[in-house]
Amino acid sequence: MRKVIVSEFVTLDGVMEAPDQWQFPFWNDETEKFKVGELFASDALLLGRVTYQEFAGSWPSITDESSFADRMNSLPKFVASTTLKEPLEWNATLIKGNIAQEVSKLKQQPGQDILISGGAGLVHSLMKQDLIDEYRLLVYPIVLGSGKRLFTDGGNATLKLVETKPMRVDVVLLTYQTTPKIGESHG
Repeated sequence: MRKVIVSEFVTLDGVMEAPDQWQFPFWNDETEKFKVGELFASDALLLGRVTYQEFAGSWPSITDESSFADRMNSLPKFVASTTLKEPLEWNATLIKGNIAQEVSKLKQQPGQDILISGGAGLVHSLMKQDLIDEYRLLVYPIVLGSGKRLFTDGGNATLKLVETKPMRVDVVLLTYQTTPKIGESHG
């Protein structure tokens, strides 16, 4: 079964909104190596409308030496939106109907990981449906005080820390796998 992986840039206070405005001063070769490896370990992207529109507006014109842009542009994208209409550009398919059911179907298909970047609303929705298998959080030494957060009121997750990796320049990669929620049996 494929895994749904949430990969986010987050601040110390949990803000995930607009990382393009605060994470670049900390970017380095180690962070790039991690993001390239993560993308090549995936064979699909799952995106919310806002992230899809931002990515589709910029990635098709980007080139790089690591083949990251080629991989990003060639992967199939599944877009969760109630306002977009097909056909979508940039090798994307609109998820129609019940998002949780459609993501469950994607997880059942053979293949590599399904990667989510950005998309606070999408992440929150899938979190409530227990459809996220792993969180990869690049935590930055910044406190913004406001903005969209990865974990919000009403969210309920029990996580197991499986990796901690300093990424130089004060950034830490924390990888968590989901476990049964508190009060649920281990099945």
